[in-house]
Amino acid sequence: MKPYAQLTPPERAEEYSGLRSAFDALKAKGLRLNMARGKPGKAQLDLVSDLLSLMQDPKDYISDGIDVRNYGEMAGLPAAKRLFAEILGCKPSQVFVGGNSSLQLMYDTIAKGYTHGLLHSPRPWCKEETVKWLCPAPGYDRHFRVTETFGFELLTIPMTETGPDLDAVEEAVKDPAVKGIWCVPKYSNPEGVIYSEETVRRFAGLSPAAPDFTIMWDNAYCVHEFEGDYEPFPDILSLCAQAGHPDMLFEFASTSKITLPGAGVACFACSEANMAHMETLLAPQVISFDKVNQQRHVLYLKDKTHTLELMKKHAAVMGPKFRCVVDTLDREIAPLEIATWRRPKGGYFVSFNAMPGTAKRTLALCKEVGVTMTSAGATYPYGKDPQDSNIRIAPSLPPVEELEQAMAVFCVCLKMAALEKLGV
Repeated sequence: MKPYAQLTPPERAEEYSGLRSAFDALKAKGLRLNMARGKPGKAQLDLVSDLLSLMQDPKDYISDGIDVRNYGEMAGLPAAKRLFAEILGCKPSQVFVGGNSSLQLMYDTIAKGYTHGLLHSPRPWCKEETVKWLCPAPGYDRHFRVTETFGFELLTIPMTETGPDLDAVEEAVKDPAVKGIWCVPKYSNPEGVIYSEETVRRFAGLSPAAPDFTIMWDNAYCVHEFEGDYEPFPDILSLCAQAGHPDMLFEFASTSKITLPGAGVACFACSEANMAHMETLLAPQVISFDKVNQQRHVLYLKDKTHTLELMKKHAAVMGPKFRCVVDTLDREIAPLEIATWRRPKGGYFVSFNAMPGTAKRTLALCKEVGVTMTSAGATYPYGKDPQDSNIRIAPSLPPVEELEQAMAVFCVCLKMAALEKLGV
């Protein structure tokens, strides 16, 4: 195979004709394949469904002398706080254990800043003339949507091989209207980047103009390797404290892709001062979250070592799916020089950059054949990719045999879009 840019017009026309025939044949199969979101597949759900059979003995409902079936413990069971603290590398006193959704906790943190102000806010954000928020991109569309919902002005920060461009971040935070930034520090969504130690330390050492500037540190994939050994990561809360900014950061995590999405447990971690402020704001809102489910997860996951053993079982399911994606791209797309992509070792996504101006067309063709993927542009603020290039591939949900079909469709559609862009 020759690079498409080197083909003569007649060669491009011949190639496109063959692809059109393949496209029509695939369309005739009536496929219904979904790679739109990073949802665990059935094999992963089956792997952990024994979680639901726990707590058959009355003593299982008692944790540190607390009856988990009753009201109380708004900040979560002490045992659940200890479990998350061990996984994240922070102190139990810094952990608030909530319900089933870290996104809900993130939204609520932003909402508290908007309606009441965070710990160091001069006033609630709703009283500010303008609130700006930094969005590393390609990034997570649901993050962007949260801050967009509150009317914040979203500012794109480019991603690099080691995390967000800290030169751009350091320049941006000189503006007191910039109130925060979204971060996914390990296997970032969708880039699969692990922030370097230098990047993490520079984040901890930021000196923003806004006294209530907040780093929203979504550590969603903190134990989610699917290739190689577990990669440890620094405790950002300790680094912030050492740098003299203990209250600048909220860290989030959940068991959504460790046990059962939608039936897991989520947490945030922050300084003790932030914790006291947030508990004051949450007290009128929450009596307690689902402590029965928190206890179920404590009994099931036990500790960090046991959790990492479970994640190796997840890796045995996930690894072949990601290899299917990357191997297909290496074979079908690499020689054509029409795209680039990352090769993550963990997380849930492959970040793919098509020829500029072809992402939307590629995914429209995929949809026509019956393959659903995350919308083009979703990985940028306001859903607008300035290059119309980035595509988030989510291999986790389909079994490998369906994923092979979906990738065959994707490659045909990508090639067609590239040839159309080059001129056929």
